[in-house]
Amino acid sequence: MAVIFDPLRGRVRPEASHSDAEIIAVLTETYSDADWAVLTGAGMSTDSGVPDYRGPDSPPRNPMTLQTFLSHPDQRARYWARSWMGWPRMRSTRPNGAHVALAELPVAGIITQNVDGLHQAAAEAVAAERGNGAGSSATSPVIDLHGSLDRVICLENGHLFDRDRVQRRLSELNPDFAEEVGIDPIDVETAPDGDVELDDTAGFIVLDCPECGGLLKPDVVYFGDSVPPGRVQEATRIADEAAGLVVLGSSLAVLSGLRFVRKAAKEGKPVVIVTDGPTRGDEHADYRSISRVADFLTAWAGR
Repeated sequence: MAVIFDPLRGRVRPEASHSDAEIIAVLTETYSDADWAVLTGAGMSTDSGVPDYRGPDSPPRNPMTLQTFLSHPDQRARYWARSWMGWPRMRSTRPNGAHVALAELPVAGIITQNVDGLHQAAAEAVAAERGNGAGSSATSPVIDLHGSLDRVICLENGHLFDRDRVQRRLSELNPDFAEEVGIDPIDVETAPDGDVELDDTAGFIVLDCPECGGLLKPDVVYFGDSVPPGRVQEATRIADEAAGLVVLGSSLAVLSGLRFVRKAAKEGKPVVIVTDGPTRGDEHADYRSISRVADFLTAWAGR
């Protein structure tokens, strides 16, 4: 398993540039909510029980790279065993107050680095509430920059499958696996990408594509993988059409998110960063809050 270099090594949390009230005044008075594209990271979902890779209390994690996944059947069995074990817990997560507050704001669009689907779940909840007497205005579009765990893709021909269907089939192929390793899937702690720490994966049977026999993997971008061009184009369109960028709960450690901050700064657009740790984009921030994302979003949505 490859060790992922930490690009935040040596960085320290900056001081807040302004009070949250001052930043929110810029968001809502100097501009309007709809002027802002929003980029979100793992800090949005920690209150839902989804851990992050680089938070101050996060243990060291060595996520699987695409190259490792493709290298040998044993590696694919290792990944799928861990992912199969973690899916029930990940599937049971629910949006927290930060997701709901953001879903209530008519921003230009949400570009998320998360793969948990919680922005969409929050949007559905808000839309349902609005449909019960509060109007039916559309929620903001969400781009899953790194994909989504609730889909599985065939690497041979691109067939897509619902994750629950794949999960059921894996359970049929491995009926005694959880008992053999002595782990209850509901009680385990998942990693940010939905898998669990599990050493003994020998004998786990992997499902091949039901359509063509190709290799299956969750439809997420692994370390060492690339974001699909069409997804990049749609996210870029949202960012380009917005007047500014708000980053929520992301360390900007990976280039796929940092590129939006660098581009906005280069174009002279205001950049707001809200997270309680250091980021790779702090030097580009015009407005920097070190508050918890949930507190900041609750104040923004309630202004």
